[in-house]
Amino acid sequence: MNRPDDASFDVVLVGAGIMSATTATLLQLLAPQLRIAVVERLQDCAQESSMAWNNAGTGHAANCELNYTPQRDDGSVDIDEALKVNTEFDVSRELWAHLVRIGTITDPRSFLHPCPHISFVTEQENVAFLRARFEAMQRHHCYRGMEYSEDSAVIAQWAPLVMEGRDPGQAVAATRMVSGTDVDYGALTHQLMTGLQQRGAEVRYDTEVADLTRTDDGWQLTTRDGAGHDDAIRARFVFLGAGGASLKLLQKSNIPEGRGYAGFPVSGVWLRCDLPELAARHAAKVYSKAASGSPPMSVPHLDLRVVDGKASLLFGPYAGVSTRLLKHGSALDLFDTLSADNLLPMLDVAGHNLRLEEYLLGQVLQSHHAQFKVLQQLFPQARPEDWRLEVAGQRVQIIKPNATGYGGALRFGTELVAAEDRSVVALLGASPGASTAAAIAVEVLQTCFTEQLTEQAWLPHLRAILPSYGIDLREDAQACRASRSGTAAVLGIREPND
Repeated sequence: MNRPDDASFDVVLVGAGIMSATTATLLQLLAPQLRIAVVERLQDCAQESSMAWNNAGTGHAANCELNYTPQRDDGSVDIDEALKVNTEFDVSRELWAHLVRIGTITDPRSFLHPCPHISFVTEQENVAFLRARFEAMQRHHCYRGMEYSEDSAVIAQWAPLVMEGRDPGQAVAATRMVSGTDVDYGALTHQLMTGLQQRGAEVRYDTEVADLTRTDDGWQLTTRDGAGHDDAIRARFVFLGAGGASLKLLQKSNIPEGRGYAGFPVSGVWLRCDLPELAARHAAKVYSKAASGSPPMSVPHLDLRVVDGKASLLFGPYAGVSTRLLKHGSALDLFDTLSADNLLPMLDVAGHNLRLEEYLLGQVLQSHHAQFKVLQQLFPQARPEDWRLEVAGQRVQIIKPNATGYGGALRFGTELVAAEDRSVVALLGASPGASTAAAIAVEVLQTCFTEQLTEQAWLPHLRAILPSYGIDLREDAQACRASRSGTAAVLGIREPND
């Protein structure tokens, strides 16, 4: 692409969270001549879902999240979705390792800490499920080194707080992956944005995109700063990575591919404990089973978090209902997205998800005492005075229209919606989100920059950044081990025992 005048850019990314920061970084590494701008409505980057206290920070590798491994009717466990997420996290590891090697990230410990990932269940039915899950996963090379135990003493060594005060006669089981991580995506986003600016990208904070319209060679974005001043930015390619706000911007683009999409916002609250003596005794992330009818993002978990060098514990999330599409948004956000195109898909989803709606309403009406009882199911000796509420980031699940446009389906993952000419793409959805940002950035390249992904252009450099590009790590055990061994050495991630 030729360099345009000062009012125009080759690439404009809306939103300054981990998704835009990662996508912009990869594009800039592949084509340093690109003129790139990031536009963010808040005063700084990573203030919504990327901020550490707004997300679980598990470094989602589908090690411990039981919602990725549903049980079939015959009792066996389907691990296909877990394997997909597991190897997508490898793409993030490869990108981060490359950024450490070139100096963009000066110290991996500034955002990433080794932290075993544990799945823990009680009661015989759940123990049988976890045993079947382990048997399916430990046979696959991606889960090399996974440990399993039904021994209370062993589990107490892995997660002391989870076992202390528990009925010794209660059936328990746990799996552990020592290669797990805790990731501060807010800290990582700040480093990526700093690197982008140092290499010439422009970042405009306190600036909201009010509208976008097509031009002969791309898009014009109408922006408004905090003082109420309007401006215009021209772009040949636009990435809408603004979290829940991406839906409204997708609608403003008027591309046919975006018609009928709607959002299902889910709010959340954590319980947070900053006592060093407790954090020191829980060096793990422990995930349990979600309540019946609850959304996947509501799987209860007790996590070690390391933010700004300080260790804390986080439990939750407790789900709720909200009409905001962003944590720092308006209660009218959802209503602003209603249209003739998406009303029927929304009503269809509402009619087919009554159990989910009952669950969310129950969460809203739940007392603080009842909330704390949920924590004590995982941490029996937890004391209310040690914990405080922390509002989580807003999650907007996808309501995707069906082929007829008269119905829709609720999706709990992420999805790219691109224009036919590939000049604009919107990222919708939530979990696993941040942990798969690099894989999503690669998908943006494959969707919108196919002409550049050739041996004569970007491909050789892309393989240097992401050595496993073009290789299915789910199928190639040798490549999988090489990727993980290489990134573990650079990032300081513990490798599993054979």
